[in-house]
This record gives sequence, C-alpha cells and structure tokens, in this order.
Amino acid sequence: MQMKTLSLLVAGALATLGAHAAGVTDKMIENDAKTTGDVLSWGLGQEGQRYSPLKTINAGNVGRLVPAWSFSFGGEKQRGQESQPLIHDGVMFVTASYSRIFALDAKTGAKLWKYEHRLPDGIMPCCDVINRGAALYDNLVIFATLDAQLVALDQKTGDVVWKEKIDDYAAGYSATAAPLIAQGLLLTGVSGGEFGVVGRVEARDPKTGNLVWVRPVVEGHMGYKYDKAGNKTENGVSGTPGKSWPGDLWKTGGSATWLGGSYNPKTGLAYFGAGNPAPWNSHLRKGDNLYSCSTVAIDVKTGQIVWHYQNTPNDGWDFDGVNEFVTYDEGGKVLGGKADRNGFFYVNDAKTGQLVNAFPFVKKITWATGIDLKTGRPNFVSDNRPGDPTGSADGKKGNVVFSAPSFLGGKNQMPMAYSPDTKLFYVPANEWGMEIWNEPITYKKGAAYLGAGFTIKTLGDGPIGALRAIDPKTGKIAWEVTNNAPLWGGVLTTGGNLVFWGTPEGYLQAADAKTGKVLWKFQTGSGVVAPPVTWEDKGEQYVAVASGWGGAVPLWGGDVAKKVNYLEQGGSVWVFKLMK
Repeated sequence: MQMKTLSLLVAGALATLGAHAAGVTDKMIENDAKTTGDVLSWGLGQEGQRYSPLKTINAGNVGRLVPAWSFSFGGEKQRGQESQPLIHDGVMFVTASYSRIFALDAKTGAKLWKYEHRLPDGIMPCCDVINRGAALYDNLVIFATLDAQLVALDQKTGDVVWKEKIDDYAAGYSATAAPLIAQGLLLTGVSGGEFGVVGRVEARDPKTGNLVWVRPVVEGHMGYKYDKAGNKTENGVSGTPGKSWPGDLWKTGGSATWLGGSYNPKTGLAYFGAGNPAPWNSHLRKGDNLYSCSTVAIDVKTGQIVWHYQNTPNDGWDFDGVNEFVTYDEGGKVLGGKADRNGFFYVNDAKTGQLVNAFPFVKKITWATGIDLKTGRPNFVSDNRPGDPTGSADGKKGNVVFSAPSFLGGKNQMPMAYSPDTKLFYVPANEWGMEIWNEPITYKKGAAYLGAGFTIKTLGDGPIGALRAIDPKTGKIAWEVTNNAPLWGGVLTTGGNLVFWGTPEGYLQAADAKTGKVLWKFQTGSGVVAPPVTWEDKGEQYVAVASGWGGAVPLWGGDVAKKVNYLEQGGSVWVFKLMK
C-alpha cells in the first residue's frame, strides 16, 4: 500500500510538472528578487542580496517552524553540500556533491528525476567535490561539473539537451559555481587557481551552449567574440601586456573566477571576483598581478572590462578576491559590498568602481594596517609577507610568518546577505590565522602550483565563527552571534525581520535581523555549508537548506580541522514550514 501511494505521488507530481511548467524568461530572472513564488537564480536575484520580502514567517512566529520534508542525496557520495536550491513551477532543482542534480517536488520532496554526471578519474578539484547550484533558462536547468563542463538538462525529464566543454580538466581546470543569467546570456567562470590555469569569464547562448564572448581576467591575454557559426575574432587584450606581471608568469597566472558572478540591470555590468595569482610565492611575480584578487566589472553586451578594483595587490597569502560583489541602492547611487578573504569589507561605486569605504570586519588582521581610501591600496606590513626562499641559507624555505586571517579567509565561499529593510549586511565571518612560508616552484601542467607551505592555526580557545550584522556606511558591527566552529554556510534575510544561516555543528538557525537574538534552530544531522532559500506556494512560506559537512575546512584546515574532526558528513536537503 505504501509503495502504491508513493508511486501515485510521483506520478501526480510528474503530471503536474508536464501540465503547468512554463519556460523561465529574461523578465522573470530580472524580477527574481521581487517575486516570491520561485527562486530562479543563485543569490535570490541577480544582485545577490539574498533578501526575500516574504514575511509570513517572521520574528514573532519563527519558533513554530517545523520540517515539511527531507530528501537524501543517497549513496556513499556524502562530502560537502554547498548547493543553493532553485524553485520553479512547484519543482526544486538542487545540485549535490560529485556533479549530481535532482529535481524534487517542492511540496512533498518526491524525486522526479536525477542526473549524475560521469566524472573521469583525473579530476583535480582544489577544495572538495562540491557544487554550488544551477541556473534556469527557458525549459532548461544548467549546471557546471568538476571536469570543467557545462550540462543543460530538460527541466521536465532530466534529459541532456546540450553539453559543452569549458576547458581541460587535466590542466587543472574545474567548475563548481552556479551560472549567472544576464541579458539573455549564460555567464560562467572557471576554477583551478592552484594549478596555474588562466581565469576568465565566458558568455554563452543558454539555449545552445554556443560561445558569445570570452574575457580573460589575467592581464596580457586576448579576449574573443564568436558569431553564430562559431567563428571567433579578437576582442582586445585584457589590460596592458607585461605591465603588472614579470616575465612569462602571466601565461599561467591563476586568477580563477571560481565563485561565479552577480549583475546589476541599472549598470548593465556583471561583477566577477578574480582569485589568487599563481604561484602563491609572491617574490616570483613582482608587481600588482592584475586582475588577480580583484572585483572585475564586465559589460555584458561587449565582454569588455569596464572597471576593476584590486583588493590585494601582489597577493602573498592566497587571499583570493572571488567573494561576491553584492549591489544595492544607497542615496541615489548603486553601490556594491564585498567582504573579502583578506579581512576587509569594501564598498565600491558599482558604476565606476571608485572606492567609497573600506574597514575590517574581523578582529585580527596582520598583513595590512588598513586601506587608504584615497588611493584604494592597502597599507602593507612588510614584515608580515612570507619570506623569499632565495634569500634563505639553503634556498628551500623562506622566513615563516604568522598571518591573520588565514588563507581560508575572514570570509570564504559562503555568501552574505543584505537587507534593504535594516540597511545591514549579514556576514559569516571567521577568526583564525596561519603559519605560512614560501618555497621554490616551477609550473608543470596539471600539477599543484603553490610555491608555499602553511598550517592553519586557531587564535585561541574561543569561538572561530561569527555571524556579524555590519553597517556598510559606518563599518560598525551592529551585533554578532558567535560559533565555536568556523562558519562555512551562506545567509538569507527576509522581510519578516529574520536572518537564517547554518553551522558546521548541523544547525539551521534564525535570528532577529535587528537585534541578533536567536529565535529558532533545528539540527539537520550534518554540517550546513550551504545558503538557505525561501519561497511561497499558495500563501504558505517555505525555507530550505542543503545539509552535508565538507568543503575546504576539513581538507585544508590544519589545527582547525583537527578541532572539528568529530563532525559527520551527510547529504540531504531540508524544507521547513510553519506548524499549523
């Protein structure tokens, strides 16, 4: 009887999907932040604010939130689950570790279909076998895979409609970010900065996968545009060749765009963060090494870089620069906020890139004393740069320095949220440091290209993580909720005066957005390293999050990894609603 009932539920869900599914349009994606019956983009809108105006669930009743259903990703492929679900026409599309994607009935959790990408043996993901989500366009759901491919599936059936190779996984390329849809184009980046890849942003026709333009974000590389027949023509070199890179190092310069991008329709610009330069040994690459560790603003129509702002010139600590650039309106201007791995929070004019404000959002920063608001450059502490190994007695290891934050960052991949109600950013921050030193290194295709050694260290016996409510105007922390383990999951804020976020200890929790008072928490069974979402169906509001401990911390976390080695892996998605 139970099997028959389950079969009827799935059959009914499939029939509903077939009867009512409508194609996702550009207009729907542009309005994603305002419409509450769906979640069509990574960030709950192209700007990436992760804000929903929904207030059915609010600070007064969130204590009545209970599970509606939970779905297991199954198998032995647990590992880190960093995916943000999408919801359209009553269906949830959620990716999972090892390049899998599921279509689930959003009301019941019944599985409608699953696609599991066949991965080769030689993949080289830097930081676990994760995937951060998909994009929806027309009747397609599109996601990237660990072997650097893009796959577009039919939303109804899960059948492959098109599949395109981004680059050679054997050279260190991979892909983990959710694609961005802007002006009818599919925008994606690349992962692999630790293998000497060349970071870039690509624009494709989402219906076919055909390239439209490619923009490298390592200075000196040529951009290209493509006609409908696939013929390519040169579209200008990025930057000035040889200006900020010595010798030939720009040819394997890293600067991977591995977290994906955001878009603002008022500026017409897409904003991508470019990661660390390669190798880590900064003494080999004198100069600023553009456009590494930068926010890069690209004209979506032309594929040209309109402006850039470099957060960490000549990076020597693997501070990357990929963290999301979240745009918002303030005083008649469009601004953008970015909580960088280097420990500073930046506010830039989203149209011009001009620096408006910069301030620390973590308590301990040793590599710089501050950011010069006139020049936009950091005030470096020269003694805190890892030493040059060529100056050491044996030429094999430079001076070891203790640096804070660690290369895992004041904030890493976990996306923050912005509330237009409170005018605050909600930032998952971490307090930790590292011992780091430089070593000699030469590039070899497909091999790790670091030229550095490191050990992540705790800063004491206190909490490592803290969710911080930050005022971008003043730089002040309005409130914080600390956490023993490092925070590694994203944030959601709502019109119901709520902030939702998860912890590695397994809790999804909600706090009052104005005061930080924790009002509700639920144990999901494994660490939460993913961002929550919310939507409504027939007046009923739902909240969802993926659960499954993993990511970079247990792999690269040194002493911190030892501190949290009791945490259990998992793989599931949880959905909640108010108890009636």
